[in-house]
Amino acid sequence: MHIERTSLLGSIQQRLRTFRAVELVGPRQVGKTTLARAFLAPDSPNYFDLENPLMRSRLESAPMEVLQNLEGLVVVDEIQHLPRLTELLRYLIDRPTHIDRPGQYLLLGSASPRAMHPTESLLGRVSLLEIGGFTIDEIGVDSEAVNRLWLRGGFPNSYLAESDETSWTWRSDAINRYIYTDLPQLGVNVPAPMMTRFWQFLAHYHGQTWNGAELARSLGVGEMTVRRYLDHLTQTFMIRQLPPWHENLGKRQVKAPKIYFRDSGLLHFLLDVRTFPQLLTHGRVGASWEGFAIEQVLRLAQPHQAYFWATHAGAELDLLLVQGDRRIGVEIKYTDQPRVTASMQIAMEDLKLERLYVVYPGLHRFALAQKIEAVPLWALLPARA
Repeated sequence: MHIERTSLLGSIQQRLRTFRAVELVGPRQVGKTTLARAFLAPDSPNYFDLENPLMRSRLESAPMEVLQNLEGLVVVDEIQHLPRLTELLRYLIDRPTHIDRPGQYLLLGSASPRAMHPTESLLGRVSLLEIGGFTIDEIGVDSEAVNRLWLRGGFPNSYLAESDETSWTWRSDAINRYIYTDLPQLGVNVPAPMMTRFWQFLAHYHGQTWNGAELARSLGVGEMTVRRYLDHLTQTFMIRQLPPWHENLGKRQVKAPKIYFRDSGLLHFLLDVRTFPQLLTHGRVGASWEGFAIEQVLRLAQPHQAYFWATHAGAELDLLLVQGDRRIGVEIKYTDQPRVTASMQIAMEDLKLERLYVVYPGLHRFALAQKIEAVPLWALLPARA
């Protein structure tokens, strides 16, 4: 089975028509290389896979000689292996088009630009496009496909596996490879057993506000150490730190971020959830659905800014999407019959929301109150919303 990622391919094509360079970032094994090969064959002299030691050595020893005269599209895959290469790319991208024969560059990386090349961000010179696993607009919105996506996560090899058991094995291998190989290659020097324990502990904090002191006590390390571990997972797209929204409302508001696993399949592996019936009876099913739905909303809506909001008195909003002067609220509810709560009404008034959508695992879209609407996941799709 093959899933065509038409929307992502279109986004890359559009950016290449406008920018000299496009940087495609996301976790490993999420399909970046497959997307790049739609634009350039891997046997092309313009394609550099830095996982290949010979190619990496060639670019490391004589990068100017290799790159300066290439015309057309140049692909550099896994660019984090040569962080200093971006200094040369900056020069090549800035070359005057009427004097030199400039190429175009499609750069693929498995960590945030800040983590991959901290000394040269290429800010303003490249168009940054972040990708993740499959979303509901790519796999379809029938209940079986959505339930599989929720259980297994969006990594192509996990979602498309022939069975839940095969998917489980792939995720086990992926986590081990990430901890024992990928992090050290990025210069992250954390003992693998400690990072494994931290990740397992973090799974039980999914959907909660960050409490570094509590985690530090559980692991027997300092609070700054666990914060550093969290940042490593965030910069490699494993964890989303959803920032809090706060303004002068005369109320004490929560100011720590919320923590979510970006891939529900990895979360379920760490929670030892192997099958969909097991997921439905698990004590963390509500938190799992919340994180899954939030990731779908953010990937599909692509808001300018996204936050959560909470007060110490108990009022909260799972997502606050900010588009210029517009404020849209999103609540995630794992229930067949969503209803308006006092917390929603407080959020509508205090945050001056234009609309509030309650995302739930149902089939029908209907009004709950003025400006408050219950929407199933399919309603997130732009063509059908």
